[in-house]
Amino acid sequence: MTSTAARPGRVAKLPPRERILDAAEELFQREGIQRVGVQAVAEKAETTKMAIYRHFETKDALVAEWLRILAAEYQAAFDRVEAEHPGRPREQILGLARFIAEGLPTLSYRGCPFVNSLAELPDRSHPARRVIEEHKARQTRRLVGMCTEAGLPDPEQVAAQITFVLEGAQVSTQNGSIDRAGERLLRIVEAILDQ
Repeated sequence: MTSTAARPGRVAKLPPRERILDAAEELFQREGIQRVGVQAVAEKAETTKMAIYRHFETKDALVAEWLRILAAEYQAAFDRVEAEHPGRPREQILGLARFIAEGLPTLSYRGCPFVNSLAELPDRSHPARRVIEEHKARQTRRLVGMCTEAGLPDPEQVAAQITFVLEGAQVSTQNGSIDRAGERLLRIVEAILDQ
Protein backbone atom coordinates (compact mmCIF):
# COMPACT_ATOMS: atom_id res chain seq x y z
CA MET A 1 0.00 0.00 0.00
CA THR A 2 1.07 3.58 -0.26
CA SER A 3 3.04 5.59 2.24
CA THR A 4 1.11 7.23 5.03
CA ALA A 5 3.32 10.35 5.03
CA ALA A 6 0.60 12.74 3.79
CA ARG A 7 -2.16 10.68 5.40
CA PRO A 8 -4.91 13.23 6.27
CA GLY A 9 -5.15 14.78 2.81
CA ARG A 10 -4.79 11.48 1.03
CA VAL A 11 -7.24 9.53 3.19
CA ALA A 12 -10.07 11.98 2.58
CA LYS A 13 -9.81 11.27 -1.16
CA LEU A 14 -9.87 7.48 -0.88
CA PRO A 15 -13.06 5.44 -1.36
CA PRO A 16 -14.35 3.87 1.90
CA ARG A 17 -12.94 0.36 1.34
CA GLU A 18 -9.47 1.74 0.60
CA ARG A 19 -9.64 4.08 3.62
CA ILE A 20 -10.45 1.09 5.80
CA LEU A 21 -7.56 -0.97 4.37
CA ASP A 22 -5.19 1.99 4.69
CA ALA A 23 -6.14 2.50 8.33
CA ALA A 24 -5.92 -1.23 9.07
CA GLU A 25 -2.47 -1.43 7.49
CA GLU A 26 -1.15 1.44 9.58
CA LEU A 27 -2.65 0.17 12.83
CA PHE A 28 -1.89 -3.54 12.36
CA GLN A 29 1.68 -2.78 11.36
CA ARG A 30 2.25 -0.33 14.22
CA GLU A 31 0.32 -2.01 17.05
CA GLY A 32 -0.35 -5.60 15.99
CA ILE A 33 -3.49 -7.42 14.98
CA GLN A 34 -4.70 -8.45 18.42
CA ARG A 35 -4.31 -4.99 19.97
CA VAL A 36 -6.32 -3.23 17.27
CA GLY A 37 -10.09 -3.38 17.42
CA VAL A 38 -12.58 -2.64 14.68
CA GLN A 39 -13.54 0.62 16.40
CA ALA A 40 -9.94 1.86 16.21
CA VAL A 41 -9.83 1.02 12.49
CA ALA A 42 -13.14 2.86 11.98
CA GLU A 43 -11.84 5.96 13.76
CA LYS A 44 -8.55 5.96 11.82
CA ALA A 45 -10.45 5.46 8.54
CA GLU A 46 -12.90 8.23 9.45
CA THR A 47 -15.85 5.89 9.06
CA THR A 48 -18.06 3.64 11.19
CA LYS A 49 -17.86 0.03 12.37
CA MET A 50 -21.01 -0.63 10.34
CA ALA A 51 -19.22 0.58 7.20
CA ILE A 52 -16.31 -1.75 7.90
CA TYR A 53 -18.66 -4.70 8.24
CA ARG A 54 -20.31 -3.77 4.92
CA HIS A 55 -16.93 -4.27 3.24
CA PHE A 56 -15.48 -7.02 5.44
CA GLU A 57 -17.68 -9.63 7.10
CA THR A 58 -15.35 -9.94 10.11
CA LYS A 59 -12.13 -8.47 11.48
CA ASP A 60 -10.46 -11.73 10.40
CA ALA A 61 -11.57 -11.04 6.81
CA LEU A 62 -10.07 -7.53 7.05
CA VAL A 63 -6.78 -8.93 8.34
CA ALA A 64 -6.72 -11.53 5.55
CA GLU A 65 -7.33 -8.88 2.89
CA TRP A 66 -4.57 -6.64 4.28
CA LEU A 67 -2.15 -9.58 4.11
CA ARG A 68 -3.32 -10.46 0.57
CA ILE A 69 -2.40 -6.93 -0.50
CA LEU A 70 1.03 -7.21 1.14
CA ALA A 71 1.59 -10.61 -0.49
CA ALA A 72 0.70 -9.12 -3.88
CA GLU A 73 3.37 -6.44 -3.35
CA TYR A 74 5.98 -9.15 -2.76
CA GLN A 75 4.80 -11.10 -5.80
CA ALA A 76 5.08 -7.87 -7.80
CA ALA A 77 8.73 -7.69 -6.72
CA PHE A 78 9.27 -11.12 -8.30
CA ASP A 79 7.53 -9.92 -11.47
CA ARG A 80 9.68 -6.77 -11.52
CA VAL A 81 13.02 -8.56 -11.22
CA GLU A 82 12.00 -11.08 -13.87
CA ALA A 83 11.07 -8.22 -16.22
CA GLU A 84 14.24 -6.24 -15.43
CA HIS A 85 16.52 -9.26 -15.96
CA PRO A 86 14.85 -11.49 -18.55
CA GLY A 87 16.62 -14.81 -18.99
CA ARG A 88 19.14 -13.94 -16.23
CA PRO A 89 17.96 -15.82 -13.14
CA ARG A 90 21.07 -15.07 -11.07
CA GLU A 91 20.42 -11.33 -11.45
CA GLN A 92 16.74 -11.95 -10.67
CA ILE A 93 17.68 -13.64 -7.39
CA LEU A 94 20.06 -10.80 -6.52
CA GLY A 95 17.27 -8.35 -7.41
CA LEU A 96 15.02 -10.03 -4.85
CA ALA A 97 17.77 -9.82 -2.26
CA ARG A 98 18.15 -6.09 -3.06
CA PHE A 99 14.36 -5.62 -2.71
CA ILE A 100 14.53 -7.08 0.81
CA ALA A 101 17.78 -5.26 1.68
CA GLU A 102 16.34 -1.91 0.62
CA GLY A 103 13.19 -2.53 2.66
CA LEU A 104 15.05 -3.40 5.86
CA PRO A 105 15.14 0.15 7.28
CA THR A 106 11.33 0.29 7.27
CA LEU A 107 11.21 -3.03 9.16
CA SER A 108 13.46 -1.85 11.97
CA TYR A 109 10.56 -0.46 14.02
CA ARG A 110 7.98 -3.27 14.00
CA GLY A 111 9.38 -5.99 11.75
CA CYS A 112 8.04 -8.20 9.00
CA PRO A 113 4.24 -8.10 8.92
CA PHE A 114 4.06 -11.77 7.90
CA VAL A 115 6.25 -12.97 10.77
CA ASN A 116 4.41 -10.74 13.23
CA SER A 117 1.03 -11.93 12.00
CA LEU A 118 2.04 -15.58 12.28
CA ALA A 119 3.04 -14.96 15.89
CA GLU A 120 -0.35 -13.40 16.61
CA LEU A 121 -2.37 -16.05 14.76
CA PRO A 122 -1.47 -19.46 16.17
CA ASP A 123 -4.66 -21.08 14.80
CA ARG A 124 -3.61 -22.65 11.49
CA SER A 125 -7.20 -22.44 10.24
CA HIS A 126 -7.35 -18.65 10.60
CA PRO A 127 -8.02 -17.16 7.12
CA ALA A 128 -5.13 -14.68 7.42
CA ARG A 129 -2.71 -17.41 8.40
CA ARG A 130 -3.72 -19.37 5.30
CA VAL A 131 -3.01 -16.25 3.19
CA ILE A 132 0.51 -16.10 4.66
CA GLU A 133 1.19 -19.80 4.17
CA GLU A 134 -0.02 -19.70 0.55
CA HIS A 135 2.07 -16.58 -0.10
CA LYS A 136 5.22 -18.14 1.38
CA ALA A 137 4.68 -21.38 -0.59
CA ARG A 138 4.23 -19.41 -3.85
CA GLN A 139 7.32 -17.34 -3.07
CA THR A 140 9.35 -20.50 -2.44
CA ARG A 141 8.17 -22.10 -5.70
CA ARG A 142 9.18 -19.01 -7.64
CA LEU A 143 12.60 -18.89 -5.99
CA VAL A 144 13.18 -22.61 -6.64
CA GLY A 145 12.26 -21.94 -10.27
CA MET A 146 14.84 -19.15 -10.50
CA CYS A 147 17.48 -21.39 -8.90
CA THR A 148 16.62 -24.16 -11.37
CA GLU A 149 16.87 -21.76 -14.32
CA ALA A 150 20.22 -20.54 -12.99
CA GLY A 151 21.48 -24.13 -13.20
CA LEU A 152 22.30 -24.27 -9.50
CA PRO A 153 22.87 -27.73 -8.05
CA ASP A 154 20.02 -28.76 -5.73
CA PRO A 155 17.77 -25.74 -6.42
CA GLU A 156 15.47 -26.54 -3.50
CA GLN A 157 18.38 -26.47 -1.04
CA VAL A 158 19.74 -23.22 -2.50
CA ALA A 159 16.26 -21.64 -2.36
CA ALA A 160 15.98 -22.73 1.29
CA GLN A 161 19.36 -21.17 2.12
CA ILE A 162 18.40 -17.91 0.42
CA THR A 163 15.01 -17.88 2.15
CA PHE A 164 16.64 -18.41 5.55
CA VAL A 165 19.00 -15.51 4.86
CA LEU A 166 16.27 -13.17 3.58
CA GLU A 167 13.95 -13.86 6.50
CA GLY A 168 16.77 -13.90 9.04
CA ALA A 169 17.93 -10.47 7.85
CA GLN A 170 14.44 -9.11 8.47
CA VAL A 171 14.27 -10.49 12.01
CA SER A 172 17.86 -9.38 12.77
CA THR A 173 17.04 -5.88 11.56
CA GLN A 174 13.96 -5.77 13.76
CA ASN A 175 15.80 -6.85 16.89
CA GLY A 176 18.89 -4.74 16.10
CA SER A 177 21.34 -7.62 16.54
CA ILE A 178 23.21 -7.19 13.23
CA ASP A 179 24.52 -3.91 11.85
CA ARG A 180 24.63 -3.24 8.09
CA ALA A 181 22.13 -6.10 7.59
CA GLY A 182 21.24 -5.11 4.03
CA GLU A 183 24.86 -5.00 2.89
CA ARG A 184 25.63 -8.30 4.60
CA LEU A 185 22.49 -9.90 3.18
CA LEU A 186 23.57 -9.12 -0.39
CA ARG A 187 27.07 -10.50 0.18
CA ILE A 188 25.71 -13.73 1.68
CA VAL A 189 23.27 -14.29 -1.20
CA GLU A 190 26.06 -13.67 -3.71
CA ALA A 191 28.22 -16.22 -1.87
CA ILE A 192 25.40 -18.77 -1.94
CA LEU A 193 24.99 -18.27 -5.68
CA ASP A 194 28.76 -18.59 -6.26
CA GLN A 195 29.10 -21.93 -4.41
